[in-house]
Amino acid sequence: MTADNATDGLQCGEGIDLFGVRRWLREHIGGFDGPGGELSASLIAGGRSNLTYLLSRADGRRLVLRRPPLGHVLATAHDVAREHRILSALQGTQVPVPELVGSCDDPTVIGAPFYVMGHVDGQVVRRTADVHALLDENGCRSVGLELAGTLARIHEVDPDGVGLGSLGRRDDYLERQLTRWMKQYIDTQTDPVPDVDRAHQRLVALRPPQRRTTIVHGDYRIDNVIVSRSGEVRAVLDWELCTLGDPLADLGQMMLRTSYTGKIEDGVPQPPLSDVPGFASAEDILSAYSSASGADVSDVSYYIAFAAWKTACIQQGVYVRQRAGVMLGGSRDAGAVRDGVRRRASDALHILAGMQ
Repeated sequence: MTADNATDGLQCGEGIDLFGVRRWLREHIGGFDGPGGELSASLIAGGRSNLTYLLSRADGRRLVLRRPPLGHVLATAHDVAREHRILSALQGTQVPVPELVGSCDDPTVIGAPFYVMGHVDGQVVRRTADVHALLDENGCRSVGLELAGTLARIHEVDPDGVGLGSLGRRDDYLERQLTRWMKQYIDTQTDPVPDVDRAHQRLVALRPPQRRTTIVHGDYRIDNVIVSRSGEVRAVLDWELCTLGDPLADLGQMMLRTSYTGKIEDGVPQPPLSDVPGFASAEDILSAYSSASGADVSDVSYYIAFAAWKTACIQQGVYVRQRAGVMLGGSRDAGAVRDGVRRRASDALHILAGMQ
């Protein structure tokens, strides 16, 4: 992860036992807690999913720790041991991921299972307005195409060859996802959002056949990667939704952030990346992925709609955790998150209507 633009200054004490971390590091990482190793920790901005902390020594050495959220965790969500397994399998492949340090499944050490990875220098672009501030002119032009090329490399990895052949079922990906996220939405539902149900019905009715099976990241977008100022993707993050299935679902997620209003940061929905002067067009990004992967992308509109609907379901869970007061970092405006559920469901219906 990066400390350049991701930490929000929230110090240890919420969601992490610093004494437990120090003890674990002392036992598992020789030298990290030695002379000059006074340790501090801060929450990396976001905090809507698995919580991520920057561990810093007084002499400048840094590591990153991931643990589940504080509360309202669904049975199949936020499995950091599974995420660690995926990152372990991808070490040494063409997919850029952080170097792993170790994992701990004992919840008594810091209050939850966790894993630790190396720190990666670079930028995390969370706000559309920050593209020009965090990237140079060449980076602004190239980052969209770099995202597409990196996604194609993820989809080129042979799951069996890296030990991920049993990560999940290979067939009927969309059917399984439509069932899973609708169940999560129902399990976290407060007041109804009819467009979620309407979009679900249309997505089921219009579901295209699955043409390929690959590793699927599950939440691939610009704010889940670390990039250099020149736009190079240095690390892909947040693998907790990774499974096997239809790679075009990742493409739809990436294109959603490119072409439609994005996630909420500090209570403000982020404009689409295509609004940024000099950023690659949606057509160029789509063409770059198609050229690199050889995939037929003619059904991309369906997958963008699916990504919008899935995001609505996920944001409903975020809303419930935010309202319960168990979120750390990021926006504290639960109403803005709730508006995001409605907006994303409406986006899905709008995209689906254009397919008819």
